[in-house]
Amino acid sequence: MAAKKQAKLSERDTKTLAKINGIARQALTQASRGNNPALEIRTRTLSNISFNQKKKLIELGDKTQSREFFNVAMARKFMQTMLVASKCKNLIDEGKTISIRQMFYVCKHTLDGSNENTFEDQDESDPIIEDLEVGIDALREELHLFAKRRGGLVGPLVVRDGADDIDLARMGSGAWLIPSICEDNVLKFVRCKAEFILFVEKDAVFQRLNEDGFWKQHNCILMTTEGQATRGARRLLQRMALELKLPIYVLVDSDPWGLYIYSVLKQGSINLAYESMRMAVPDVRFLGMSAYDYKKFTMPKAAEIKLTKEDSARADQMKGYAWFKDKKWQREIQGIIDNGFKMELDSLLAKGITFMAEEYIPKKLRDKDYLQ
Repeated sequence: MAAKKQAKLSERDTKTLAKINGIARQALTQASRGNNPALEIRTRTLSNISFNQKKKLIELGDKTQSREFFNVAMARKFMQTMLVASKCKNLIDEGKTISIRQMFYVCKHTLDGSNENTFEDQDESDPIIEDLEVGIDALREELHLFAKRRGGLVGPLVVRDGADDIDLARMGSGAWLIPSICEDNVLKFVRCKAEFILFVEKDAVFQRLNEDGFWKQHNCILMTTEGQATRGARRLLQRMALELKLPIYVLVDSDPWGLYIYSVLKQGSINLAYESMRMAVPDVRFLGMSAYDYKKFTMPKAAEIKLTKEDSARADQMKGYAWFKDKKWQREIQGIIDNGFKMELDSLLAKGITFMAEEYIPKKLRDKDYLQ
């Protein structure tokens, strides 16, 4: 069998390989001395994050968990982490990139002489990849991994994706799919004539606004990620804000989950607090739907969706978050609770198919009716 060819390594690859080799040498040294091999990984929990008021970002703290080989409760995760690290090393050596889904399949197998699998499903392998990122301070992209593309972009923007220039104003009735990796060594902005970015939570709303020609009439970039934004989309959004100097307006459902989608764009997430500096956009603006739009736009009774116990509990929990302590955000969250109902963006269709594109959004923009 022919030996696998060693790829020419970039400076970034060389640094990442050194980090991976470092944890392997550390474990080997501990074992050779008769000690218990262990990995120290910062815990990605609410108790280990803080909100930096000055930067307006969620940051990961220094609390760690020791993942030990000779510990029944931790041995499985220790071995899984080392297995994923080994496979990432192979990818870098060969100059290849695979999806996080494919990494699950590359790693999964039954251990010899047992009925034990290395991984049971992807829900088990994905957190291990994130742990490895935190453990060696390396981005997923630096480990040669990517996620499935999700979400789209359309508008007066030309990007260079690899060797190709793509005009996002010439997507027909569709959109350009947002890549998983949006770093400047892969994706570049060639030309932009947009005045702002409108980020919408739902693909159906994106399609409605695209068909209505909203981005053409208002000279903007229209973007969606079909729910909670992917890491690639968040990185792309930050780059557009910083490099293109464009204001960003966000349109989500009027419920705790919509507000959280917005907050993740704004200051980062608890689970990925270690990535906030390269993903969050503190100046992003919440355009709607607001709890107070019900009266402002005389929404029909049919637009109301009764809050569940889970909705109410989530809203109360969010009121306690440091990044929602501002009076205007306390008022917004309390407004949802006081209403006793939530509203979906799609309910605006009850006011007319083009109401959202022709009246609702333009009025909110004109009135500067948004929160930051």
